Amino acid sequence: MTIADLSLIAGRTYPARRRTQNLVGGASPIQASSFSMGHVTLEPDGGQVPWHNQEQEEIYFIVEGDGEMCLGEERLEVHAGQAVYIPHRVFHQLTNTGRTPMRMIYCYGPAGDVAHWRQELDGTLPRAGVEAPPLPSGARPQCTRKPGE
Repeated sequence: MTIADLSLIAGRTYPARRRTQNLVGGASPIQASSFSMGHVTLEPDGGQVPWHNQEQEEIYFIVEGDGEMCLGEERLEVHAGQAVYIPHRVFHQLTNTGRTPMRMIYCYGPAGDVAHWRQELDGTLPRAGVEAPPLPSGARPQCTRKPGE
């Protein structure tokens, strides 16, 4: 039996003020070909999964906290207990709008890396309204800070 223990997974911290811990795929001891899954903690007041898209379809399940979910041209408030379906290739962004950490579980399939992780670390994310479609009206800005900025 293979077990991934969240309390033992260091994960990675990203410039947009979040920590991602792979539960299935990536550096996790659990590997699957059909899906990847992980736990994300977004820091209070603006921690973010920045505006991006990917080939895989995905689900975000909000475990704790409140935030703003942008999906294509839509912008909605989300909170603990809600799941959001993200079709493949549709630009999306999640921002913590609360004063406490926001936690969520992602699951996408098929398994594999998603480009936005490397792009964020390299400071090369496509910018909303420039190399990517604009964010929905009234949305919090996309974090495009390069490491060290």
